[in-house]
Amino acid sequence: MLEIVTDSPAQTEELGRRIAQKLGGGEVLALFGGMGMGKTAFTRGLADGLGISSGVSSPTFALVNEYHGRLTVYHFDMFRVDSWDDLYSTGFFDYLDTEAVLVIEWSENIEGALPPDAIRIEIAAGKTEQERVFQIEGIEP
Repeated sequence: MLEIVTDSPAQTEELGRRIAQKLGGGEVLALFGGMGMGKTAFTRGLADGLGISSGVSSPTFALVNEYHGRLTVYHFDMFRVDSWDDLYSTGFFDYLDTEAVLVIEWSENIEGALPPDAIRIEIAAGKTEQERVFQIEGIEP
């Protein structure tokens, strides 16, 4: 497991851009971390690295947002998902059979449904208000 510390939302976005360069399609990025930890900032950078320049926001109420660039990205928010019925209603399992990149915020709510080869990215607060500590497993940025 690799640990990376960022000191600002801009650095968090840059980490997302670096990881985007390693993606070929079909990956599942499982993001873990509490409210305000930078999951959406990371996803914004990842999308930018894939040629998606605008419109990236947390899909809290839509449950999934779709973006198109070098690769298609399906951005899920599983905050309100607390049962298998809820998960099925998102269509999540259908998205797994695509060549798109799936980015899943609040993966802790669906951990039992994540594919074994999912890229795990755990985000925690650091020593300062802006600092974030990333624990990354499954890809080297």
